[in-house]
Amino acid sequence: MAIQQRFTTNFWFANEAEEAANFYVSIFKNSKINKIRKYGNEGQDIHKMKPGSVMTVEFTLDGQTFLALNGGPIFKFNEAISIIVNCESQNEIDYYWDKLSQGGDKKAQQCGWLKDKFGVSWQIVPTRLDELIKDHKSQQYQSVMHAMFQMKKLDLQKLEEAAQVHETVS
Repeated sequence: MAIQQRFTTNFWFANEAEEAANFYVSIFKNSKINKIRKYGNEGQDIHKMKPGSVMTVEFTLDGQTFLALNGGPIFKFNEAISIIVNCESQNEIDYYWDKLSQGGDKKAQQCGWLKDKFGVSWQIVPTRLDELIKDHKSQQYQSVMHAMFQMKKLDLQKLEEAAQVHETVS
């Protein structure tokens, strides 16, 4: 019997659940579509979806399970919720940024945040950032944050250089 993860993120799409799940699965390694469930006749007076159309798509991105629901255009995504992608290198940052931002909202890009073509917000972040800004009272923190606020896609080398300014000035 498979162990189910305790928390699963659910995305509410108007009618793009399968398209979005396929898009995300194509980007992340170790990813797959797990299950597709269809609407039946039951509840049709409430959900208004055509029987036989896709209701939910369960998918896995690099070991993490998600669910995509076609629930109609009632709700829209916004920046209050985002998915963080922790990256070990600039190559990873570039890869995920380039793939996820294809067709997305260019105006919504700032400090490593982007909005994809479905309206989902993502943060593409180097794992090293946590170490660079660990002390909010330090000059290093101030310098790194100043550099980051000038960026859309995060540039790990420039963040590292900003951190070094602190060490040479001290």
